[in-house]
Amino acid sequence: MKFTAILFALGAVATLSACVEEVAEASTSPSLAEQACLRDVTAVTSNPDVTLLGSEFSEAGTYVRVGVGPSRAPWKCIAYSDGTTDSIESLTDEGAA
Repeated sequence: MKFTAILFALGAVATLSACVEEVAEASTSPSLAEQACLRDVTAVTSNPDVTLLGSEFSEAGTYVRVGVGPSRAPWKCIAYSDGTTDSIESLTDEGAA
């Protein structure tokens, strides 16, 4: 009986490990929302050197963080499911007192 339980647990772990790998592989290329923000941050900054720093999905809109230039200056962008973006702005403290 214990042997069966151990085999079941090992099978469950192996199955979950496969799921995690699939998610990791799927996340290697930017989502459509991330691509939209990369595109529009490039246009706003006139700098093609952009990289995805991270994103947080929401039904209301995906919050995307983009690094610009060789120093990867942080910018934010909100992307919507229709491919539009909004609220593109630098997150760098630009001399605020």
